[in-house]
Amino acid sequence: MRAVFDTNVYVAAFLAPGGEAEQALLDAYRRQVELYTSLPILTEVARVLRGKFGVGERTVTSVLRTIARAAILVRPRRRVATLADEPDNRILECAAEAGADLIVTGDRNLLRLREFEGVAIVRLTDFLRMFPVEPAP
Repeated sequence: MRAVFDTNVYVAAFLAPGGEAEQALLDAYRRQVELYTSLPILTEVARVLRGKFGVGERTVTSVLRTIARAAILVRPRRRVATLADEPDNRILECAAEAGADLIVTGDRNLLRLREFEGVAIVRLTDFLRMFPVEPAP
């Protein structure tokens, strides 16, 4: 399964350790899902962490390296102008280029679409239900 995480998933993964977003990123890191990202998504993650949350440069660099180890970087070849929010369009572009099955997000505007060019747009909790945690023996 191929997935693209929205910026809000990455930000939540690093700002709320132990939460659902971190679990989703760990699933990708363990290769339970093929995670795809793009330079515009990584740039937006860095911008939000720095600007909205005041995260320092060293931590931002660490976050981007962690994402890069979990995800496959694609370079979208076409621009999309489906939504008013430009960063949301970058998510759609990445998903189209990657041939993704899913976009995982908490963004209401993306969720309202439900799908984009055959790519399902799902909430984080719905994504995690696809990978049930097995109880320890």
